[in-house]
Amino acid sequence: MTASETKETEEQDNSSPDSKSNNEKSWSFWTVFSSTFLTIFLAEMGDKTQLATLLISAQSQSPWVVFAGAAVALIATSLLGVLIGYWLARRLSPKTLDIAVALLLLIITGLLVGDVLNS
Repeated sequence: MTASETKETEEQDNSSPDSKSNNEKSWSFWTVFSSTFLTIFLAEMGDKTQLATLLISAQSQSPWVVFAGAAVALIATSLLGVLIGYWLARRLSPKTLDIAVALLLLIITGLLVGDVLNS
């Protein structure tokens, strides 16, 4: 077998349907975990959930019970989001999901701006 024939055989093996295409992203566990953690952590800082747990903790004098309740609630809402996201991802293309989320965020932004202007 010549060098060119070997190269052609390797290219055919690499182009099999089982191999990943160049367009697919390969996400490691730590990449997904750290990006998810940082996104959620930064998004939740100073939001109404954090302020509510702060007030409940101050009033109840039981910070660990408040922490446990808040943690379970956040886990439950995250689980719901993951399950719905997984279900949608299996039925819709990524482009369709991106467009739907963009439109939803534009609608929410419009409603919030409308509330501010009407106040």
